[in-house]
Amino acid sequence: MQKSLFTIAILLASFLFVGCTNNGTTGSKESFEPIQTDVPARPSGQKDVLGLTIPKMDTVRVGFIGLGMRGPGAVSRFTHIPGTKIVALCDIFEERVEGAQKILDNASLPRAAGYSGSEDSWKELCERDDIDLVYIATDWKNHAEMMIYAMEQGKHVACEVPAAMTLDEIWAIIDTAERTQKHAMQLENCVYDFFELTSLNMAQQGLFGEILHAEGAYIHDLSAFWEYYQDDWRLQYNKEFRGDVYATHGMGPAAQALDIHRGDKMNVLVAMDTKPANIPEHLINKRGVDRDSAYMFANGQHTMTMISTENGKTIHIQHDVASPRPYSRMYQLSGTKGFANKYPMEGYALDASSLEGSEIPNLENLNAHSYVSKETKDALMETYKHRIHRELEEKAKEVGGHGGMDFIMDYRLVYCLQNGLPLDMDVYDLAEWCSLAELSRISLENNNAPVVVPDFTRGNWDKIDGYRHAFVD
Repeated sequence: MQKSLFTIAILLASFLFVGCTNNGTTGSKESFEPIQTDVPARPSGQKDVLGLTIPKMDTVRVGFIGLGMRGPGAVSRFTHIPGTKIVALCDIFEERVEGAQKILDNASLPRAAGYSGSEDSWKELCERDDIDLVYIATDWKNHAEMMIYAMEQGKHVACEVPAAMTLDEIWAIIDTAERTQKHAMQLENCVYDFFELTSLNMAQQGLFGEILHAEGAYIHDLSAFWEYYQDDWRLQYNKEFRGDVYATHGMGPAAQALDIHRGDKMNVLVAMDTKPANIPEHLINKRGVDRDSAYMFANGQHTMTMISTENGKTIHIQHDVASPRPYSRMYQLSGTKGFANKYPMEGYALDASSLEGSEIPNLENLNAHSYVSKETKDALMETYKHRIHRELEEKAKEVGGHGGMDFIMDYRLVYCLQNGLPLDMDVYDLAEWCSLAELSRISLENNNAPVVVPDFTRGNWDKIDGYRHAFVD
């Protein structure tokens, strides 16, 4: 906690330094305007999709695009969700489609239509008239194009993270969703993690008072995985682009706890990063790349982004896929009456009761504000277990997918479609969480300058009062 506060202090000091500069005259200051990006006007006749609902679906008919690292797991999970039909499977490589067909065989389900052999074969899947939902699990570079085309073909879309990498892509996805009135959901699984969702319920029940600050991250040493990404796309993306290119795992839980675009909005961000180190050395030692070429690497090893909100809250997000650190999403909520923290140690701390009698607090006691006991923590997590977990936890752990949160994510998507409810994550969540990729790059490439976060709802950020999951009763 002390380390996090120190980081925040450094970033805020930097923000204040660049925000106001003294021109040498006593009492005179020159204001520094944050960098702004274009917010295109909503086209005439187009309306927002906040709280979008569609007619109920008895059966959700699904087509899957991308059957490499993430796609097969999704196909397998859908075989456990009642009221779904896997209609089509698509991948460039025929053997991957066949591998997914065997998942259906093992589940005693009919084989799906297969598409492969061409980089454009996914379009044929989107053009079918017997698919309701297109589920995209390809590399990042193709996400936006596929989402847009699928919606234009009358399909709802669910896409692996991050669903968009640039502001142009984000605005194009938003406009297509609004124009077609189709769901465009980003498949962010971490918002369904057991600690995060329980803590969100605690926050919504007021246990932590007013949430003032949230933290999140993607800290995951990928050195053992670089060679498994087809055509080396992920390492190459980090080589070519600077910024937090994978922010959604940290952003999702933080944004939900702070009711982003449901009563609050992100206003300004500032980003900083370190120089690149471990990945260039990996290129030198493992791939024989010469040193000069290896260090022509855009992304820093560690990137941190600070965000301020309209209601005076802050968010701190980090990205590091190169350092030999334990896996962490940092997840933290800090409120006026309580505190939640997942990494490196799960725990809660609550507002201490008034001191009894004339007892004087010991300022030298560094553990004065310690976590509640394990017994109390377990009792809190049981008392505040989210309804979603009460209904799905057992089945989720049986089916699996990152401990069960992947199954919950897919199940909730289908549940909402079947019951005509707003999805747990809408296109504006997608936009806000993905926007850090380009907005952090803009800040970094302008000496850590403040950058305005666009209002992707175009003025409707307080139309919905607070984040909540939808249920039929």
